[in-house]
Amino acid sequence: MLISGFSLDGERLPSPLPIWRATVRAETWQVIARGVARENGRLLSLWASDRRRGAAGQLVVSAAYVVREGLLWIDLPLAERAATYPDLLPCFPAAGRLQRAAADLLGVVAEDAADRRPWLDHGAWPKGYLPLRRDASEKSLGAAREVTDYPFVRVEGDGVHEIPVGPVHAGIIEPGHFRFSVVGEKVLRLEQRLGYKHKGIERRFGELPPDEGYRLAGRVSGDSTVAYAWAWCMALESVAGCEIARRACWLRALLLERERVANHLGDLGALGNDAAFAFGLAQFSRLREDWLRLSKEAFGHRLLMDCIVPGGVASDVDRAVADRLARQCDTIERAVQVLRQVYDEHSGLQDRFMTTGRVLPELAARLGLSGLAGRASGQAADLRCDQPWAPYDQLAVNIATQTGGDVAARVAVRFDEIFESLRLIRAILSRLGESGGAVCTDLRLPARAAFGAGWVEGWRGEVFVVLEWDGESGAHVIRRCHCHDPSWQNWPVLEHAVIGNIVPDFPLINKSFNLSYAGHDL
Repeated sequence: MLISGFSLDGERLPSPLPIWRATVRAETWQVIARGVARENGRLLSLWASDRRRGAAGQLVVSAAYVVREGLLWIDLPLAERAATYPDLLPCFPAAGRLQRAAADLLGVVAEDAADRRPWLDHGAWPKGYLPLRRDASEKSLGAAREVTDYPFVRVEGDGVHEIPVGPVHAGIIEPGHFRFSVVGEKVLRLEQRLGYKHKGIERRFGELPPDEGYRLAGRVSGDSTVAYAWAWCMALESVAGCEIARRACWLRALLLERERVANHLGDLGALGNDAAFAFGLAQFSRLREDWLRLSKEAFGHRLLMDCIVPGGVASDVDRAVADRLARQCDTIERAVQVLRQVYDEHSGLQDRFMTTGRVLPELAARLGLSGLAGRASGQAADLRCDQPWAPYDQLAVNIATQTGGDVAARVAVRFDEIFESLRLIRAILSRLGESGGAVCTDLRLPARAAFGAGWVEGWRGEVFVVLEWDGESGAHVIRRCHCHDPSWQNWPVLEHAVIGNIVPDFPLINKSFNLSYAGHDL
C-alpha cells in the first residue's frame, strides 16, 4: 500500500472490507501519520495491547486509519522499560483522549504529549494498577488512591464564572461532567470529564468463550447493539477466514437499517421536546414505539439484541413477516413526511435549530468530526457508500449530507437518513424473497495466532472492533479485544460547537449530537 509515496508492506485481513495490517518502527509510525493526514485520511482509533507471554512478546500501540483504499491497522512494538511512542496529536486532534485512555489502561505514553491528565482512571484504582496488563490481577487488590480533583482548565477575566453540570444528572441520563465557563449566559468554554461508565468490558472479552463475545459486544452501547454485534462477528469471522451465507448478509443489513430508523425517530422527537415542542416528542415516540414492537414480534427483541451471531444471524423471517415489515415502512414514511413539513415550517423550532451549535465544514475536517454529525458539517463519509461490503455493494446507498453544521443540519440529516433507510429496507426485503438457504455458518477458529477486524457504519457513525486471537498451545482464547465508538471523535467537537451559544441551548446541542457515554467509557 502507498501512503503519500511511502510503500508499506502489510497483510490484508480476510474480511469483506479492505483492511490491511502492518508492523512498523517508531520513525515509520510518524511518517505514516503525516502521510495519512496529507492525503485527508482519518484516524479511526488508537489503542494498546499487552502481547507479552513469558519472556516473549511486547507492549504494542496500534492505530487504525481510514484511507482511500480502505482501513490501515498499524502496530508499533514498544520498548519494555520505556513504553513510549510518538505523539499523534499534531496530526490528529482526536488522538488526545485516545492516547490518555491507553496510558490509563496499559501505561503506554505518548512522547511530549502536552496533556497527560488521566482520562478513564478517576483515582479509584490502586496505585500502579493498569487493568489491561497481563499482571493486572496481581495489583487489583491494592489500596485505592485518594481521589483528587480533576484539574479543569480555568478561564479568567471580568465577569467570567463557572457552571458545573453533572456527573449525576436529572432523570436517567448517563453520567458525564460538563464544566462551563460563561459570561452572563454566553459560553466561553466547555470542558468535559467522562469515563464514569468505565466497566472493564475490554478485559471481560478475554474471559469469555469466543463464541459468546457477540453478546457482550451487543451491550457495549445498547442503542447500537446491531452495529457492535455485527462488527464483533465480522472480526471473529475474519480470524476464522469464514464467509457468511448470502441470506445472512441481507438479514444483517435489514437489522442494521431498522436500528438506524429507530434511533433517528427517537432523536427527532427528543430534539422537538428540547425546543419546547412536545407535539413532536409525542408523535415520534408513537412511531418509534410501533417500530420497536414489530421488531420484537419479528426478531424477538425490541432493540434487536442477540440477533446477529458468529457466522450469520439467530433467526430468519418468513414471507408473511417480511410483508408486514414492508408495509410498516410505507406507514412510517407517510407519517415522517408530514412531520418533516411540520418541523420545517414551525418558526419556533427553526429559530431554536438554525445557527445553534454550529460546526462549519473546515473545523469539522480539522477536528475529525465523523458519522452523522460529520455528514451534517459537510464531511461526506459513510462506510456503506465509501467501502460498501455485502450486501451494501448491491444497494447503491445515497449519502445524506448538509453543510450548515448546526442543529438544523443534524435534524435534516436524520430525516434524510430515515427515508433512505426505509428505501433500503424495502429493497432488502425484496431480495430476501429471491435468496434462500442457510442463515448461519459454522466457524472454525485457527490453531494459531491470528488477527481480525470488523468495521460497520452504525447509526451514529463507524463502529470498529479488533480481535487478537491466541490459538496456540491449546489456549484458544481472545487475547485482546478493542471496541471503538464514533463518540470518541465527536465528544471533543461538541466542546467547540457550544462556544458562543447560550447555556440554555446546551441540552439541544448535546441532543443533536447524541453521543454515547457507555460506548466511550468501556
